[in-house]
Amino acid sequence: MGKVKANAGPLARRPDNSAFKQQRLPAWSPMLTAQTVLPFFYGMATVCVLLGVWLLVTVQNTHELKVDYTHAGSCDKCFEKRKDRANANQSCNCTVVFNIENTFKGDVFFYYGLINFHQNLRQYMDSRDDGQMIGRNKNLKNPSSYCEPFMKDKNGLPIAPCGAVANSMFNDSFTLVYHSAASRQVVPLFRKGITWYTDKNVKFRNPQVENKTLTLAQVFEGTGQPLYWQKPVYDLDPWDRNNNGFINEDLIVWMREAAFPNFKKLYGVLNRAIEPFTEGLPAGNYSVDISYNFPVEYFQGRKEVVLSTVSWFGGQNNFLPIAYLVTGCLILLLAVILTAVWWKFAL
Repeated sequence: MGKVKANAGPLARRPDNSAFKQQRLPAWSPMLTAQTVLPFFYGMATVCVLLGVWLLVTVQNTHELKVDYTHAGSCDKCFEKRKDRANANQSCNCTVVFNIENTFKGDVFFYYGLINFHQNLRQYMDSRDDGQMIGRNKNLKNPSSYCEPFMKDKNGLPIAPCGAVANSMFNDSFTLVYHSAASRQVVPLFRKGITWYTDKNVKFRNPQVENKTLTLAQVFEGTGQPLYWQKPVYDLDPWDRNNNGFINEDLIVWMREAAFPNFKKLYGVLNRAIEPFTEGLPAGNYSVDISYNFPVEYFQGRKEVVLSTVSWFGGQNNFLPIAYLVTGCLILLLAVILTAVWWKFAL
């Protein structure tokens, strides 16, 4: 016969008879009465409303101007031209004129915006090779299968950078012009320093080779450019050789996918070292000369340029202030209703 287990029976799994295991330790149980709950509600409503007003005033002190150039001004002919894919390699330039009524004081940021472009689709976001973008030599000519169907070009060469994200890179370029009473002046923009530090210095690197005398074009020899690109990756910026390859800042900005279908991405920052832009963008007439390359009719989208100033809170975004105001008003309404109920039935 087997040995009989001690403490067998229905109480065998009962915890020890101690204050901790039997949950008899001293505890504080708050008494939720009207005198304690209602002041908390009124206090929270006051805090939310004050925060909402403060943030709303801060946001209103920033300026933002959006100019839709999809087929505005002389861009209409470019819009029609981009409908035909056979014209993809043909250049098209246009100009859009607009006016700034009030001076944009301080730092001014120049963005390009896309509407109805879904960068947040799972298959689209997965279509890239991070090992290739970080500069691993083995991935340069052997990209991940996730890049299909943008893994090899029509000649069978591996594409660098591969994938749908890089293939659809935004490739319009802009020149902002200020029209003063005396002259026509190009607005100077900083085109470097527009990426996150970790992206520029950690997540994106060019392939490393032992022979330091090789040019970047030789490093990428044996690879093809993305199907819809007009230039190879090693020649994206002909004016700055240190801004080519996988560390090109426009490429890095584009490769950080947006969470929503309507988004804007940084293109440049106003250089305030030159007159008359030391205080910001003066009020007056402006135009944007656009190299119109990116087609949007296939996904029924639109394109825009955005000029914006920022505060400690960021750009002009009313969502959080309005959320605080609405939340504060709802809490206040609930507090008033509870006060009326308490006053009627408890007093």
